[in-house]
Parts: sequence; structure tokens; C-alpha cells
Amino acid sequence: MRFSNSLIGLINFLTFLLSIPILGGGIWLSSKANTTDCMRFLQWPLIIIGISLMVVSLAGFAGACYRNTFLLRFYLFSMFFIIAALIGFIIFAYGVTDKGSGRSVVNRAYLDYYLSDYSGWLKDRVVQDSYWYKISSCVRDSHVCANMGLEINGVPETANMFYYRKLSPIQSGCCKPPTECGYVYVNETEWNQGGGLVGSNPDCTRWSNDQTQLCYYCDSCKAGVLASLKKSWRKVSVINIVVLILLVIVYVLGYAAFRNNKRMDNDEPYGSTRMTKAQPSMLHF
Repeated sequence: MRFSNSLIGLINFLTFLLSIPILGGGIWLSSKANTTDCMRFLQWPLIIIGISLMVVSLAGFAGACYRNTFLLRFYLFSMFFIIAALIGFIIFAYGVTDKGSGRSVVNRAYLDYYLSDYSGWLKDRVVQDSYWYKISSCVRDSHVCANMGLEINGVPETANMFYYRKLSPIQSGCCKPPTECGYVYVNETEWNQGGGLVGSNPDCTRWSNDQTQLCYYCDSCKAGVLASLKKSWRKVSVINIVVLILLVIVYVLGYAAFRNNKRMDNDEPYGSTRMTKAQPSMLHF
């Protein structure tokens, strides 16, 4: 019995440790939401799952220490739903970020982003006028574009140097006009019209050298936000998948230890059944 309780206590301690990367992933998404990604609801499911896992693991640990069957049952019951919720979140995260990526541009190290490459629930939410107003304001207030300026040995970045920079999706989509528009580089966030606009992309007329406008209302900026979200979510999902696999293993071990505890409490030898064959009574003469 002592060994079984110790095993359950160890399993709950491991569960507590596994809740840390889940909670950390939610906090990281929260920090991204306040700086670049600007989607402030995506982190809450992970934070709730992480905190719930911590609370449940502590309850299971207390149950193992004090041999409280109710707490152990609560641990197993709650863990089942937490694992199910984590599976649901992973499927949801991959489902809404399944489509869309940047397009390569000739003689450019960065990618251009097009809203038409994205679809689904996340895109529909981002493009809503009321919601995009909040996101674009967040992107502008994060100073992502204002911080793009680069000097080398005191000399401002030239056009050729800029063309071979690796820009983030938001920098590429929100801080410069699409490459196909044919604008001429002045600096990182100032571009002049060349020999006429190229292509029929509506973003070509939406671009403004006004530093409070830039391309914040361009479709390319919306696509850049979606690409940034996809990148962030995929990073967190990879960690969550690893944690999920470990959680399932820990849950199975915990359930087996709990069953063994019950067997020992009932004085039931391991591997025996509850059915016994009735012994015939001896005849007395």
C-alpha cells in the first residue's frame, strides 16, 4: 500500500510539472497578443487548462498522501476531461491555421502575404471591421513598423539591403506596400510611386506614407496577422502534443496504481478474481 500511494503521489507531481509548459504556452501567447499577434482571446483556453491541471494534480497528490479515495477519484475523473479538452484545443488550433502561407518574391528574402490564401473561421474573425479596427490599432501601438529602421555603421539601410532582410509576416504585410505595386524604396516605412502602379491589387491604393496609416488597412496586413498567428499557434501546439502524450501515459499509470490500491484495500491478491468455487460440505454420519 505504501508503495502504491508513493507511486500515485509521484504521478501527481509529474502531472503538476506537465501543467507548467501548458500554462507557459498560454502566457507566451498572451504576451504575443499584447505586442504583435494582437488576438487577445486565443491564450485563455490554454491558461485555463494549465491552471486546472495544476489544481487537479495537487488534489490527487493530497489524496495519495492522506489515502483519500474521493480526491483520487476526483483526480482521475477531472484528468480525463482535461486531456479531452487539450485534444480539442490542439485539433482546433491546427484546423483554423491549416491554410495560408507567404508567397516567395523574386530577388527578395522576405515573403508577401495575400488574404485570398487564407480561409476559415480565423480569417472571418480577423476581417470583421469592428475586430480589425482593434487589431490594427494594437499593431500600430506595438511599434512593430516604427522599430524596423536599421543602420549599419551609422549609415541607413539601402534598398538592396532591405530586400534581403527576413521580415516577420506583420512587418511584411503591414509596414510596406506589396511588391507587385511597384513602389520605390525610400526607407523601411516610406515608399514612393515608381513608373505607375503595377497590377490590380487594391492594397496598392491603400498604402500611405503617413506613419499612422502605412498599410494597416491593407488586406496584406490582415494576411500578415493571420500568418503570425499560425506561426505562434503551431509552436505552442507542438509543445502541447508532447505534453499530451506524456499526460496520457501518466494518466494510465495513475489509473493502474489506483486500481491496485483498491485491490490491496480489499485484500484482493493481484491477478485473482472475486469468484470462488463453493466447497462441498462434508457428510456427517
